[in-house]
Amino acid sequence: MQLTINGESRVFSGVADVAGLVSALGLDTKKVAVERNLEIVPRSAYQKTPVAEGDRIEIVHFIGGG
Repeated sequence: MQLTINGESRVFSGVADVAGLVSALGLDTKKVAVERNLEIVPRSAYQKTPVAEGDRIEIVHFIGGG
């Protein structure tokens, strides 16, 4: 399936939901915010929110430091 992640077209297979996508990208679900097709996806809904061909996903990765 082809998705646009942060403006970059990428192809994924075996990814059914936002949680699976975040995992496939090697990111920690506790340290990211996800927007799917211009709608914020609550962290509690990652496993319930499907991803589909052509979806536009924006992911912000939080990094601590000081």
